[in-house]
Amino acid sequence: MNTIYLDNSATTKVDEEVVKAMLPYFSLHYGNPSSIYTLGRENKKVIEDAREKIAKIFSCNSNEIYFTSCGSESDNTAIKGIAYANRNKGNHIITSKIEHPAVLETCKQLEKEGFEVSYIDVDENGLVKLDDLQKTITPSTILISIMFANNEIGTIEPIKEIGKIAHKNNIYFHTDAVQAVGNIRINVNELNIDSLSLSAHKFYGPKGVGALYIRKGVKFEKYITGGHQERNKRAGTENVPGIVGLSKALELAYENLDEHNQKIKALRDYYIEQVEKRIPYIKINGDKNKRLPGNSNISFRFIEGEGLLLNLDLKGICASSGSACTSGSLDPSHVLLAIGLPHEIAHGSLRISIGKYNTKEEIDYVIDNLVEIVSRLRDMSPLWEEFIEKEEKK
Repeated sequence: MNTIYLDNSATTKVDEEVVKAMLPYFSLHYGNPSSIYTLGRENKKVIEDAREKIAKIFSCNSNEIYFTSCGSESDNTAIKGIAYANRNKGNHIITSKIEHPAVLETCKQLEKEGFEVSYIDVDENGLVKLDDLQKTITPSTILISIMFANNEIGTIEPIKEIGKIAHKNNIYFHTDAVQAVGNIRINVNELNIDSLSLSAHKFYGPKGVGALYIRKGVKFEKYITGGHQERNKRAGTENVPGIVGLSKALELAYENLDEHNQKIKALRDYYIEQVEKRIPYIKINGDKNKRLPGNSNISFRFIEGEGLLLNLDLKGICASSGSACTSGSLDPSHVLLAIGLPHEIAHGSLRISIGKYNTKEEIDYVIDNLVEIVSRLRDMSPLWEEFIEKEEKK
């Protein structure tokens, strides 16, 4: 049985060109970039070349790019670093109720340290309400952190407008762009972004490496102490193969962005259209237009998401009921609850995230199996039986 992978929001297969670019830096060019001899200095140049390539993609300066281990570290560094360095100006932070745990848990930690955090609502499609954001700002607000695109429902936030509000009020603006990078063209200056987090494994790069953009002039404290790497802002020996892989993956993603997005969006729209036609009593979650090209999040009434995932897995299909970082929890998705879904409907959600390696044949296979699995699980549900009886009496 072949595996059909439709969880590209959780992680992606590393592109073969990326693997090829990384390989020499494991056993051939293995020098420590902090060393003064040639083997080390050559790798230092490799890192700086990668930094230049990444900066060019985001239209920023190379000295505004810092390498990290992942998106979570980038989020922690940006939020805690900016908060600590600017607490003399204020102690208030604004974020949204649908952020990734890397942001929400960081903010909760800061609350324990004396910071005040406002978690603003979103609308039924997951969009931040700009009027609410404006009203939440106080004289002590020092940071706004709103994700670029949601990892569960795919909704793309009005980033440019949020940044404009932040700058109008002399507030720093950070965005967790882990899901957006590789899917959306991003010019940090045009979008009024002061800080941006990304992770390589979301766009066909390796796991264990990420990056953080912080605009020159933004004060932030280091998150990891030790050596003087990353201009004395992130201690630890640089992951040279990972940095090479991140740079190469990002380069490939933006070289082929329009082509891949067109293909992926067509498959996504076909999937949603067929599910709507063949399975009754469903709800499409997230904004239908302002959403990531490969994302689909659908709630199937009268069934549990865990049962759906397990049955799909038996057919060789990999999907998700929400964020990979919260899949160990039996609680319904905080994102789906935030957009107004009741618990019983939120529990029956299925996220599929289509990537560049998926085909129409795979989508057809998934749809056929999904129709059968949903029908079978509903037949086993007393809630479904009760619902049908009420419908027949109408």
